[in-house]
Amino acid sequence: MIKIKQISFQGFKQRFQVKKPWDDVIIFVLNILIAIPVFIIAHQNLVEFNWALNLDRILLFLLIIVIIQLILRLLRTIIIICIILYVLVLFYGTVFGNYGFESVFEDYNSMMYTMSDNPNPQDIIIAKLLPFPNKSKIVSAIEYKNPKVRNFAIMATSKNFKNVKGYSDYRTIIQCFAVFKEINRRWNYVSDPKDGDYIATASESLDYFSGDCDDHSILMAAAVRAIGGTPRLIHTKGHIYPEILIGTLNDLETVNYLIKNVLFVKESHQKQLHYHIDERGQVWLNLDYTAKYPGGPFLSEEILGALTLN
Repeated sequence: MIKIKQISFQGFKQRFQVKKPWDDVIIFVLNILIAIPVFIIAHQNLVEFNWALNLDRILLFLLIIVIIQLILRLLRTIIIICIILYVLVLFYGTVFGNYGFESVFEDYNSMMYTMSDNPNPQDIIIAKLLPFPNKSKIVSAIEYKNPKVRNFAIMATSKNFKNVKGYSDYRTIIQCFAVFKEINRRWNYVSDPKDGDYIATASESLDYFSGDCDDHSILMAAAVRAIGGTPRLIHTKGHIYPEILIGTLNDLETVNYLIKNVLFVKESHQKQLHYHIDERGQVWLNLDYTAKYPGGPFLSEEILGALTLN
């Protein structure tokens, strides 16, 4: 009985064992295929040391390759089964909306693009917490439930970036960028009357796409919130501008790639993203009327107050 089992195991082993030198070739290819998603996950969850030339990430990738290579060599006799399992896992993730082939490709693209062209963080400490000017009037003017505002935002998403595929997790952000593009393309700066601030409602600004910085911020915040985005208004000395919540620094990698390689290629060419990181580690991207692309340069950097619209 034991002899029969040994014969069966030897037959099973010989059936799935790849002959030399093809076993080394297959192991190397499989190593790279496994190492890429493993490295992406490690890159997203381990602290970056920000070494020159991203040396910490290069060493991490080499370490992962060495470890996987050793494991695959131990499993040399069932290498074909390893390949089948690897493909089945990614196929399952692709079919059921988890981590699949498309996710690996997207994460690799965004990670490599960000590592070669780092965004420009603006971790500005709030020096003075002052009351937000005209807060109650501004909140009332952000009419994100107004049908006119909602319809405009929907129109903008149909007009801009409608055909961008493969980034379903960032659909809302892409649509908010479509709103940004439509508003900033049409915005005409007009000063308030000399005798005081004039706070225009979002629906009012839609008539002529004109007004000062607070009018622009109100319209942008209302339209972004009307389609599911999370905006906030930043008060600086003599200026107010809108920002949008991107998410984590990992999300910023993908957004950086989208802005510079898909959505605003010409506008952001050889330029950096400008953003703030709040006390929770969340990333907020600049949407000012002076910016030609989301994350354009700040007009004024000293923050005096912030008004977040949840």
